Amino acid sequence: MNYQLETEDKQAYLASTKYMDWQHPLIQQKAAELFHDGQSELEKIKAAFTFVRDSIPHTGDIGGHDIAHTAVEALEQGHAVCYVKSMLLAALLRSQGIATGLCYQRLARANDHIIHALNAVYLSDMQKWVRVDARGNLPGKEAEFYIDAPDKEQLVFRVRAEMDEIDYPTIYAEPPAVTTNVLEENTDCAEVLKCKLPERL
Repeated sequence: MNYQLETEDKQAYLASTKYMDWQHPLIQQKAAELFHDGQSELEKIKAAFTFVRDSIPHTGDIGGHDIAHTAVEALEQGHAVCYVKSMLLAALLRSQGIATGLCYQRLARANDHIIHALNAVYLSDMQKWVRVDARGNLPGKEAEFYIDAPDKEQLVFRVRAEMDEIDYPTIYAEPPAVTTNVLEENTDCAEVLKCKLPERL
């Protein structure tokens, strides 16, 4: 895929922001647990990806109702939807000086479409962006990041154009408002996941 950066300012993909506040003590504490000076960039990406994928379950997978809105809240609550899990992965990697953005897919469900969030990470040695999806694995759908083949993309979902699904090419530095507003404006995550997710960016 030919990616399009939301901004040419690379610092935007390293910034500590409202949704990805990597300077917050909780993010700093988790970073200290996950990373050490002897790790390579790829090892840090793998550690953060595996933690967010496996240790912060998707709220829908556990039948949760509380809504996490930010990377910090994802750590506090111990679960989050994909929009916020992608924020958490970005915050952890940005804390290590690894440029990380947000990507989105439009996916079909039985009677509608929804927007799904994942990440793009900049591999400095290869000078390229690669996508990773820390949503959390589903039966028969396993996402991975391979240290020995970091540009081998293995996401949870493969887009099916015949079903009007879309791989959006933009790598965002900040989450689009359509993805944050739905979380800010509601209180029951189960209801959001059932019928309130945006259908398009």
